[in-house]
Amino acid sequence: MFKTISRIFAGVVEKIASAPLSPQEMEKILTDFYYQLVSADVAVETAEAIVENLRRDLQAVRVQRFSDNREAVRDLLKRTVASLIKTAEAETLTQRAEEKKKQGKPVVVLFVGPNGSGKTTTVVKIAHYLRRRGYSVILASADTFRAGAIEQLETLGSKAGFLVVSQHYGADPASVAFDAVSKAVSMRANFVLIDTAGRTEVDRGLLEEMRKIKRVVNPDYVVYTGDALAGNVAVNQAKMFHEVVGLDFVVLAKFDADAKGGSTISICHATNIPVLFLGTGQSLEDLDDNPRRRIMESLTPT
Repeated sequence: MFKTISRIFAGVVEKIASAPLSPQEMEKILTDFYYQLVSADVAVETAEAIVENLRRDLQAVRVQRFSDNREAVRDLLKRTVASLIKTAEAETLTQRAEEKKKQGKPVVVLFVGPNGSGKTTTVVKIAHYLRRRGYSVILASADTFRAGAIEQLETLGSKAGFLVVSQHYGADPASVAFDAVSKAVSMRANFVLIDTAGRTEVDRGLLEEMRKIKRVVNPDYVVYTGDALAGNVAVNQAKMFHEVVGLDFVVLAKFDADAKGGSTISICHATNIPVLFLGTGQSLEDLDDNPRRRIMESLTPT
């Protein structure tokens, strides 16, 4: 994964470390580096931040340009990238569950995102992750709009052994979410994970519906599920969802299939919303709860 951006990073390390460079030559390398980043789906603002931070760091330290000094340049680049990545600990969820348990209430997590982002699968994966750590989970199918959505969550959830609360197509999604929270309270379940209909910036009715769900159930967290393969579109979508409903965390699905890597680092930087999990495959186990480590290993050359 991330072959494109890793190759770009390795190339700029080689150019900077291998020969003496004049200020003009250095600036040309950094300019070329910028355009290569943009071509790898790195958002313009993120590419600018990477190049500017690297330029500043190179000026702050005296890098000897010999073949054995590549490690110094590589470390500078790693620190530059790491400074732009914001992640969260998965323990945030379980710690909240312990607090809510004392009140006899569940942790309510509302999942939002565009169509086709892998949201429903991600909901079940996170439910499985929480159950393995000793917490009970109820799922809510609040996507009463998309054909087959209710059946998809019921099939995936039931197969994995989870109770799925649902109603009929055309039902009020906020009502489904409310029913699920009520069920969780009565069963003393620790978590309610609410799956919602995919939305885009033109789906004004669905966006208002999403606001209503949040207003009715007052979730502890709102989680955006983004597609790591969507490029700069994913960045714009995440910003739009954050503006409309307010996001607490990001989960990036299909991370394992991202050959470029630009959208991942762009979402981390451009939205300033911490990444909580990475989806790394199709099975329930394919969920990485250490996104910083995984992203850095994939983004930077070794």
